[in-house]
Amino acid sequence: MTDENQNFEARLLTPNDYKAFATVYNDFVNRAVTEYNFELEPLDFEGFIDAVEKKLIECVVLFENAIPVAFLVYTTTISEAIELNIIHSFKMENMVERAMYLLKKFLELTKAERLDKIVCYPMLGSQKDLIGDIARYGFKFVGIAVLRFMMAGTNSRDILKITQLAPLDSEYKLVDWQDKYFEDAVEVVQEGFEDSADALFDPRFKTIEGTRDIITKIVKNIYAEFLPEATTILLCNNIPVGFCFMNLTGGRIANIPIVAIRKEHQGKGLSKHMLKKSVEKLIELADNGIKPISEVNTTTETNNFQALKMYRHLGFKEDYNYPQSYLPTKDL
Repeated sequence: MTDENQNFEARLLTPNDYKAFATVYNDFVNRAVTEYNFELEPLDFEGFIDAVEKKLIECVVLFENAIPVAFLVYTTTISEAIELNIIHSFKMENMVERAMYLLKKFLELTKAERLDKIVCYPMLGSQKDLIGDIARYGFKFVGIAVLRFMMAGTNSRDILKITQLAPLDSEYKLVDWQDKYFEDAVEVVQEGFEDSADALFDPRFKTIEGTRDIITKIVKNIYAEFLPEATTILLCNNIPVGFCFMNLTGGRIANIPIVAIRKEHQGKGLSKHMLKKSVEKLIELADNGIKPISEVNTTTETNNFQALKMYRHLGFKEDYNYPQSYLPTKDL
């Protein structure tokens, strides 16, 4: 795609571009935490180029007068969706205008794949300014809240410590993860998420096969380090009916990727019991020096008031919100 009047060109990154592109990429690295709310530092330039050359990610670069000024990164290798990871403009200049050039090229490059794959795009940080513009291309949006339980510096621990939950009925029991519960987890999670907002931007939740792929990636350390000792299962008469998964990113940030419970057991406060047990285990791991965990975080929809209330009740605090955008296949 070329604009002759402004001399813009958007195309995939090539080895000939690496030297000039490094400046733009390193500008992004320096802004990843402050401008885009990244929890961890992104790949350094050499690591990024290695991922591009291995086709783990694709990078579309915008050139202005043959000089790299912005880029877009996406991947098709992790899930059934096309994941648009980041759009960045050098020094955050002309963000909207440059992003639209990159987005048009991205949609052109992925046209064939989008016949049967949705696009998902978490619009972290400054990227939320692009909402109105990408909506014109058919993107839809779900509000996502990020919540954190801090091991130090807040009163999260105090709130958790004084939280009293009603005792579990005799037929219920909480246990740690074991591999024998894998297929039960697939069934429970699929039932709980197939009609959720998550399924809009991750269609794997709509099928047993897709959900099995998600759970496999969680427990096999694909997404992050799996913490089986802090993953809690709720049993009812020794049958698994609920799951609270835990993993660890960067060696210090615990994350709750999924909390799910069978529908007939919902509304009884049982998810709180699972979550409380898992967080207490993380505190134990941190205090005993086994894992240097600094926080526990999770996400939920901004209009999921029941989930938000549960997390707040156990010491989590809302940190920030962002739009999770997705482009359905029907909009092609």
